[in-house]
Amino acid sequence: MTDPPPLHLRPALLGVVLAGGAVGTAAREALSLAIPDVGDLPLAILVINVAGAFVLGVLLEALQRRGADEGRRRTLRLGLGTGFCGGFTTYSTLAVGVGELLRSGSAGIGVAYGVGSVVLGAVAAWFGILVGSRR
Repeated sequence: MTDPPPLHLRPALLGVVLAGGAVGTAAREALSLAIPDVGDLPLAILVINVAGAFVLGVLLEALQRRGADEGRRRTLRLGLGTGFCGGFTTYSTLAVGVGELLRSGSAGIGVAYGVGSVVLGAVAAWFGILVGSRR
């Protein structure tokens, strides 16, 4: 008897990630159009990345506490965690924003924006884990 293919080669699971990623990317685009920049500061990207870190913390902690990564829990993890949160958050755009701030002569704001985004994201993920640990 042969082993089943690894998760990343299973068409149904790839479809779940793809669908979640499409929805997450559309949600990111909608929010980035709805939330204006504050001066040169791309506020939408900060809000999106911090919110995504929080959602991922809640999701992964709640799923882990409810049992093994299989069946419905695996599908939720892949669709919402890898797919939606992966499409929703955008650390590459954060890096571009930091680079643009640095190039425009706003080095202090650029560094604060980059470091602040990562720190706020870590705090949001930690808070999400706390929320996800409640039953």
